[in-house]
Amino acid sequence: MSASSARPSYAALFRIPHARRTFTAALVGRLSYGVVSLAMMLTVARETGSYAVAGTVMALFGAMSVVLSPVRAALVDRYGPRRALIPMASLYAGLLAAFAAAAWLPGASAAALGASAVAAGACTPPLGPTMRAVWGEVVEDKLLLQRAYSLDGVAEEILFVSGPLLVGVVVQFAPPAAGVALSAVLVWAGTLAFVLSPVVAGVRPAAAKPAARSAGRLRGGRALVQPVVVATGVGLSLGAVDLLVMAFAQQRHHGDDVVAWVLAALSVGSALGGLLNGAVNWRTSARVRLPLQAGGLGLALLAAGLAPGLGTLAVAVTCAGFFVAPALTTSYLIADEAAPPGYRTRAGAWVNTAVNAGNAGGAAGVGLLVGHLSPGLCFAVSGAVAIAAGLLSARGVRGETMRQEAPGSTAETTRV
Repeated sequence: MSASSARPSYAALFRIPHARRTFTAALVGRLSYGVVSLAMMLTVARETGSYAVAGTVMALFGAMSVVLSPVRAALVDRYGPRRALIPMASLYAGLLAAFAAAAWLPGASAAALGASAVAAGACTPPLGPTMRAVWGEVVEDKLLLQRAYSLDGVAEEILFVSGPLLVGVVVQFAPPAAGVALSAVLVWAGTLAFVLSPVVAGVRPAAAKPAARSAGRLRGGRALVQPVVVATGVGLSLGAVDLLVMAFAQQRHHGDDVVAWVLAALSVGSALGGLLNGAVNWRTSARVRLPLQAGGLGLALLAAGLAPGLGTLAVAVTCAGFFVAPALTTSYLIADEAAPPGYRTRAGAWVNTAVNAGNAGGAAGVGLLVGHLSPGLCFAVSGAVAIAAGLLSARGVRGETMRQEAPGSTAETTRV
């Protein structure tokens, strides 16, 4: 890495016309996703009296949201953000409102709540991938785009920490269903403000770019393998951490309150790592850095498995978090470079889907392991998964780099 005399700052992002307004609107809508999971889980648990039912409903909601994410992103690319996101957000918000209304009525059935949750999950607007695609459209400088993606990742980390805290405030004065209703308001208002921004209105749909279709077929698939593999590995490892920290704390007879502090340390580490990663002008390519970032996450989780106490565990988890945002930011950058204009949203959505699917798989997998292995060994397994993803993604990096540097290579994507 090296310093650049013309290195743009994070503040330069907001000197782009309408960028501050657009980014803020997207964050308001995305805050909904930080609120809805806990609010929905608490609502179902209170109405049915069963955590098993609540877990099942949340699993179905999450599965529909994750599995159909590339399909919804393809609609955004094909028809443009305004024509795709407004119907999507309206339907999603309406279904969340129906869920909240059903929960408020006496004798709400688990079937009705589950059906509303599953239908809402199928309509979740891809605000994160769309915002990153907008950054790719309006930011021509690669260094500045790196900062845009890093800032986006850090902001998302903050949203998913602050969302549950907001639910905690709401349930002090109202039933958990009010949190679901709040989530509906946030996503609809944020999406509407987002698509009405002049920046977003200027994004042309893929249907208006016929040349991009053939280019997408030529470059999209193979180039996405590396970021999707790493994103899956990061998701699998992170999905295990929440439960493992809880098991570690219980094994040493700590209260549940300390779990929140350790997980907050993970988020702090991720935020710091993301900001630093975005501020550095790297000499090595993103495809070379990505396996190293996954390996760093894995090594930190291996160290967490050796932690003798809660303090050292918090330090190890903070170090692990230091690699999370950089790995995901770099994955999104590679996906953006692989995608022709008009295909950016779905390219980013594949990375996003990989992270979320891995997160769910990691949580389920460690739930089976933790009953048979110590938390330390489970941390080692989660670290090994991240390292394996890094090693797997490193295959072919040299060949890819040589192809990009070859005269006449078409691997570089022209930014618009």
